[in-house]
Amino acid sequence: MAGSDENNPDVTGRANPHGSLRVDGGGKFVVGAGQNRRALSNINGNVRAAPPPLHPCAVLKRGLTETDAVLNCKVPPIPIHRPITRKFAAQLADKQQQPVPEIDRKPLQSAPTRKDSIDHHPITEEDDSMDESAVPMFVQHTKAMLDEIDKMEEVEMEDIEEEPVMDIDSCDKKNQLAVVEYIDDLYACYRRAEVSGCVPPNYMAHQADINERMRGILIDWLIEVHYKFELMEETLYLTVNLIDRFLAVQSVVRKKLQLVGVTAMLIACKYEEVSVPIVDDLILISDKAYSRKEILDMEKLMVNTLQFNLSVPTLYVFMRRFLKAAQSDRELELLSFFMVELCLVEYEMLKYKPSLMAAAAVFTAQCTINGFKEWSKTSEWHTGYSQEQLLECSRLMVEFHEKAGTGKLTGVHRKYSTSKFGYAARSEPASFLLEEERP
Repeated sequence: MAGSDENNPDVTGRANPHGSLRVDGGGKFVVGAGQNRRALSNINGNVRAAPPPLHPCAVLKRGLTETDAVLNCKVPPIPIHRPITRKFAAQLADKQQQPVPEIDRKPLQSAPTRKDSIDHHPITEEDDSMDESAVPMFVQHTKAMLDEIDKMEEVEMEDIEEEPVMDIDSCDKKNQLAVVEYIDDLYACYRRAEVSGCVPPNYMAHQADINERMRGILIDWLIEVHYKFELMEETLYLTVNLIDRFLAVQSVVRKKLQLVGVTAMLIACKYEEVSVPIVDDLILISDKAYSRKEILDMEKLMVNTLQFNLSVPTLYVFMRRFLKAAQSDRELELLSFFMVELCLVEYEMLKYKPSLMAAAAVFTAQCTINGFKEWSKTSEWHTGYSQEQLLECSRLMVEFHEKAGTGKLTGVHRKYSTSKFGYAARSEPASFLLEEERP
């Protein structure tokens, strides 16, 4: 039997003008090689795997060169020089499953790349200025998106602004007595000088005949005397300060303790009051326990012991400033002073500086009125204390408030239970501050 010529490339026949098949001499149908080769070469030359898009919005602004088409094609084109039969098609399938060999990346001479143009043409100043149209569209979209995000963040930051600090002295700029120009310097000086007015919190350990309980009884009685004489508020705080500073350096027997208190009030009245009580009134209020000469002698001893240093910042100085920072009304003011006067009787409160105690009194009064913690940025700025720094002292004040009407020392509670002081002592204590401390 004669061999088949279907795979012999040298055997060619006349092309059938009406189709792609012809009949050879043996009666077999063979493929018209010439016409099919041209068709397959056109298909293989035109069909290429497109490179993956860089971005859904990306638009490639320059055409693909021949080199790019070859590099981005996953399967290199296989040259076809023979008719395709079933056997040859199987061979092509096997070749496609094999690993693709590395393609020569050398650019073609017929299609110079961007690199070639850069190598052969020097860069000028015109080339440095890139037109926006040369930037891919996806880059422009990304920049626009980032700019929009930045604008949204700026708007959010503007919406969430911190509480501003108020200018509490703006209303007093025309009041020359308010000395608005120097008020900050004055209170900075008070903060530095308040340490000189403080006493050691354990000075009673050096007293042989008196103790802290006797001190509490004396001050509770002096608060009632101050109320009956209708003296200025500054007088009471300076009186207590003089007593503690004197007892911290001078030993006193028990029977002379009341004399120290009466004399300290006399000195404070001379320093603060316009109309000073006479000595006979003080003798009468002390049930004639001391003579005029004894009071005057104690006055000399006290001022010499203190070296005539009577001008010290007391609790009252800081209370007025901190209440102004808190934008207080009469209710908050009376309740704050009620808290402070409760602390005057307690010996353990000597460990706190006057400024801290005053700030804690305002904070505790606000918590008592509102039923929750409240400490504004303005109050924190002018007092110099944060809410966390005041909590320890404030909790002690709440405890004193709870037991103010019980026990033997009830002078402060009776004073603030009158209409003149707004019945401040009848307010409910801020017990929730104590509950937070308990486990």
